[in-house]
Amino acid sequence: ETIKVVVNGHFAKGVYAKDLILHLIGRIGADGATYKALEFSGETIGMMTMLERLTIANMVVEAGAKVGLFPSDSVTQSYLESQGRGKQYIALQPDTDAIYESTIKINAAQLEPTMAKPHTVDNTALVKDLEGTRVEQVFIGTCTNGRLDDLRIAAEILKGKKRHLHTRLVVAPASRRVLLEALAEGYITTLVESGASIVPPGCAACLGVHQGVLGDGEACVSTANRNFKGRMGNPDSFIYLASPATAAATAICGEISDPRE
Repeated sequence: ETIKVVVNGHFAKGVYAKDLILHLIGRIGADGATYKALEFSGETIGMMTMLERLTIANMVVEAGAKVGLFPSDSVTQSYLESQGRGKQYIALQPDTDAIYESTIKINAAQLEPTMAKPHTVDNTALVKDLEGTRVEQVFIGTCTNGRLDDLRIAAEILKGKKRHLHTRLVVAPASRRVLLEALAEGYITTLVESGASIVPPGCAACLGVHQGVLGDGEACVSTANRNFKGRMGNPDSFIYLASPATAAATAICGEISDPRE
């Protein structure tokens, strides 16, 4: 069975693909698509880069889905060509007479920066309603938001600024290639100058084994995909999931902050 998700409109300033998928998970719940497919369509999806689509596809399992489907279009073709795999491109679109279990419509223009509060991904709230919550660590990276575009967004917000004195800022590029590209673009320099600690590419603090394990009672704003109790190595800590923009703004202020401000 497939649930069709139709997204139309343009994101407002400070709103990104991560906010969209958190909104959707909060709307349908952690079991809202269990053993089903989530198929994304609409003008918003058509305008998204492949990296934005990957962020959404990465998190559909947090609503129980087995797969997140996107049209194989010109964006897909360009991405494959950039990876040296252009000859493998196959155009794929949903059948015009496809039958769906249900259809969910989302107006992207109405979305606002969104977070998932401890300790479940569907425990969502608007960032503006959580502003002022003290944060001891910000973690930017992982398979969800550790790509080049994510580091660029964070670097643009942090450029010329410093992380708050009581808030650690840990950055983990998703891969060696991302690290090299971010170095070439100057994003790593900007992040280091802002006070970030750059750790080797990979999972890092996401699953709580090293390089960012939280202390007792500490709160972390993370760009990862899960915030279960103990996920980052300490059952007595608190994890808030957010976009790289919200994470960067929070690192500057030392408390949950709206990137639009």
